[in-house]
Amino acid sequence: MENVEVKYTQMEKHSKQLIHLMRKKIADIQAGNKADIDRAVSAAVDAFRLDSKWRQMDASQRGELLYRLADLIQRDQDYIASLESLDNGKPKMLALMDVDMSIKTIRYYAGYADKIHGKTIPADGKLFAYTRIEPVGVCGQIIPWNFPFLMACWKFGPALCAGNTVVLKPAEQTPLSALYLASLTKEVGFPPGVINVVPGFGETAGAALVDHPKVDKIAFTGSTEIGKLIMRNGSHSMKRITLELGGKSPLVVTGNVEDIAKAARTAQDSCFLNMGQCCCAGTRTFVHESIYDEFVKHSAEYCQSYVLGNPFEPTTQFGPQVDETQMNRILEMIESGKQDGARCVAGGNRPDRRGYFIQPTVFADVTDGMRIAREEIFGPVQQILKYKTLDEVIERCNDTNYGLGSGILTNDINEAMKFSRSIRAGSVWINTPYMLPVSAQTPFGGFKESGIGRELGEDGLRGYGEIKTVVIMDCDKKV
Repeated sequence: MENVEVKYTQMEKHSKQLIHLMRKKIADIQAGNKADIDRAVSAAVDAFRLDSKWRQMDASQRGELLYRLADLIQRDQDYIASLESLDNGKPKMLALMDVDMSIKTIRYYAGYADKIHGKTIPADGKLFAYTRIEPVGVCGQIIPWNFPFLMACWKFGPALCAGNTVVLKPAEQTPLSALYLASLTKEVGFPPGVINVVPGFGETAGAALVDHPKVDKIAFTGSTEIGKLIMRNGSHSMKRITLELGGKSPLVVTGNVEDIAKAARTAQDSCFLNMGQCCCAGTRTFVHESIYDEFVKHSAEYCQSYVLGNPFEPTTQFGPQVDETQMNRILEMIESGKQDGARCVAGGNRPDRRGYFIQPTVFADVTDGMRIAREEIFGPVQQILKYKTLDEVIERCNDTNYGLGSGILTNDINEAMKFSRSIRAGSVWINTPYMLPVSAQTPFGGFKESGIGRELGEDGLRGYGEIKTVVIMDCDKKV
């Protein structure tokens, strides 16, 4: 935190300039099309040829390039965080945290580059058998707008560590930090064609990348709807696919929590991270009936304490939503909650101020069949539902097409263990706010319609390597 505070001290010297800039168009960005994707893929194919500098490079040298990239990101972290806040609207403090995790992710995979290896296998017969882990090839990578720089690093790290080449398409809403990352890879000295970044729209650049016959793998983070489209459109060439998709994640608050006010704060921190624009946000808060009313009261009070404002002000906790389309989608979902009979105990409106702001919102008396309890809102809207028994709430938590995150607040280890083995979700967070435990070392991904494969950790490498089996027969006679 000391480094973050230093950065803010430096930033305050020119905050007036940043505030002024936020009221104007930031930049004009070229929209890549199919021809641009073709050029990028062609460059990636050339860089992946067996005799290329990249393919002939020692694995440890690939790691050194990634280490140098992490060093440059650290050098420019304040500038990158500023780009992210300007482009996305998230508070600068949060953007700095994103950059810090990005550095750790790149360094983690830098250290793994020369540790990817196969096995020797005691096969039956007079055989010597072993496996090699080889790179998949050209990897198309498509990232979302909610954590643009972090998601780019989550994609680059394992792909480059394993020896692949990449073509990355950032979200059309937030291309700036990914383009800056591309410039840093040139400064590092990655061979030409290994890394390509093409900004553009999903319908043109993104679709062309998925359809391209020379792209061997697609890694996508975004909505479940688009994930299904990518699976269908990528099937003609049997692309390897990893998907990190949407969620409607539950957080269970048991009746034995000792500090109900603290539990309410933890639940809201789990729901409102990044202005609620988080795939694994704990939006469905299930609270035991014995503490429900008090929990709702604390939740309403805490919700009204958030500071909305300029992302570059150190006191700001909530910036604007990413764009008008997202803001209107969230407002429509809030209105549906009111019409379905949920009780809005805090927020529920758009504040009277410039920008795509939405008041942090809490609904009580929510039932499982309401739209706000079924559909992913992707905004600062918490739904508080009542439950009686742990068995009942586990069944209700699992009654969804999603399965990304989940959590429980309890002082009973038996409850925690039962919940963790029963819930159908890729992550289970016990007595902690959502996302805070996510680190470079721990795999992240979902069950059911929340995705295929994993990001981060050793498991994050699995989607970027092919297993080749080599068998040598021990013959008495020469062939």
